[in-house]
Amino acid sequence: MITVASRPYPFPYDGLSRSATALIVIDMQRDFLDPGGYLDAIGGSLDGVRQAIPGVQRLLTAARRTGLPIIHTKQAYRADLADLPPHKAWRSAWNRSGVGQQGPLGRVLVRGEPGSEIIAEAAPLPGEIVVDKSANGAFTHTDLEIILRARGIRHLIVCGITSDCCVHCTIREANDRGFQCLMVEDACGSGDEEAHRAAVYMMTVEGGVLGAVAGVADVEVGLAQLEREAA
Repeated sequence: MITVASRPYPFPYDGLSRSATALIVIDMQRDFLDPGGYLDAIGGSLDGVRQAIPGVQRLLTAARRTGLPIIHTKQAYRADLADLPPHKAWRSAWNRSGVGQQGPLGRVLVRGEPGSEIIAEAAPLPGEIVVDKSANGAFTHTDLEIILRARGIRHLIVCGITSDCCVHCTIREANDRGFQCLMVEDACGSGDEEAHRAAVYMMTVEGGVLGAVAGVADVEVGLAQLEREAA
């Protein structure tokens, strides 16, 4: 049985399978990763999020080579902001740099604006699924769960931005829906270094109640074994 060397236990419990495992790439968007975007405007560390890019690229390469399903997510709101809850709208106005505000990359976190697009370094290839969301978790008000169930996916390898918010929210939602999750710590990033460390640590508490955590190299080893087995 092929598993990823992860902590506090190997992932997944019943072995890696191309038919049951997917790579989920969370919100690798210009508004979170580029100068002039949302995260930059609120004072987040771009170094903290951009450190995830090489790891995400390595995971994409390994998953594509192995033939795993790949799903990208994008967090952005409708142009008319009809899906933006009032308290979030208030907070955006209070920050003067939040959702819907005008910035160097267009209106912040609004669909169709330059800042909402996935960065070129992690761009989806034709045939890879992109899920649009207007919440932190990728399951809330989206068709992600239907997509996964239709393909028989049970295990999720999760990476992207941000470790402490959208990545963690997605893992928590997935766990409650019966999916086993692996957070890839060096393919995730946060605008706050301490928050990133805390997000990784939370994957290890209570015996891994939310899932497991591993490094990119460990995932590459597991996927390479899977690729060899299928050859």
